[in-house]
Amino acid sequence: MTGRPFPTPSDPGPAKWALPVLIVSAAVLGLAPILVRFADTGAAAAGFWRFAFALPLLLLLTRRGKDGAGGVGRPTKWMAAAALFFVLDLSFWHYSIAMTSVANATVLTNLTPVVVTLAAWLLLRERPKGLFVVALAVAVAGALAMSMGADGRQGSNPRLGDVFALVTALWYAGYFLVVKQARGESSAGRIMLWSTALGAPLLLAVAAVLREPLWPGSPGGWAACAGLGLVHVAGQGGVAWSLGRLPAALTSVTVLLQPVVAAILGWILFAEHMTAPQLAGGAAVLAGVVLAQLSSGRVGSGGPGGPTTAATQQKKGAEAEAAAPSP
Repeated sequence: MTGRPFPTPSDPGPAKWALPVLIVSAAVLGLAPILVRFADTGAAAAGFWRFAFALPLLLLLTRRGKDGAGGVGRPTKWMAAAALFFVLDLSFWHYSIAMTSVANATVLTNLTPVVVTLAAWLLLRERPKGLFVVALAVAVAGALAMSMGADGRQGSNPRLGDVFALVTALWYAGYFLVVKQARGESSAGRIMLWSTALGAPLLLAVAAVLREPLWPGSPGGWAACAGLGLVHVAGQGGVAWSLGRLPAALTSVTVLLQPVVAAILGWILFAEHMTAPQLAGGAAVLAGVVLAQLSSGRVGSGGPGGPTTAATQQKKGAEAEAAAPSP
């Protein structure tokens, strides 16, 4: 990697590391729902502590930016909008984790790759080839099987939790659109910093209005909240770093590793036993990721038969924070 933690679109970095970094980052993001369960506080309050612990790291990393797009700078209207969607994203998603299984909450939220790929196709002209379309269909079908195959006893209110997870996917779509606008004038690090800084008091307000317990009730709860901050920086930061170097469509499928990791950990830690359809769905998601990797050399080349242009690379960077949901 380069010496700067959040490279700009004009700073492509070593592309050979992009896919390994993306895979590791997606796996790290799979820890988020587990940590929310261990946070020992309210759902929105857990989001507040995630932001609070992430802010010092984001500030440190962003201040290291040495180019014109780096540094702390000032928030823009697009960053404020990103913060609002981020807060809605985390609030609904954290409550879905409390009501349904870890697998369902994470899988349903991650159905947004369909939207990402459509946007990349229609707006960025990253026209997917046939093999990638098959990979996307297999991965999304697997995600649906993991959700629909649940035994109905995973969580306090599974149906409402599933609805909240689906709504989270919509909030993420809004986050995707406003981050795309913000990325045209600011670095990835600056957007992450200000969307987090502006979102923290909003999450605190949500927790207060809902009368949630704010303070973690145990050392383990504090450790989980601190872990959420690290996941926020390392997981999303790694995805942001990778997305500017990979086709958006490939990235959107690869991050489906996140729900697979979360489901496996939920099975191990919370005895949320996966049914046969859920297991088959997880295998399908992994198969879709493998197919997407096989097609990566032919996907998102900037247009049919043409090389990726500098403008296309810059547009890819505009999606950096949207490759993975706030989870």
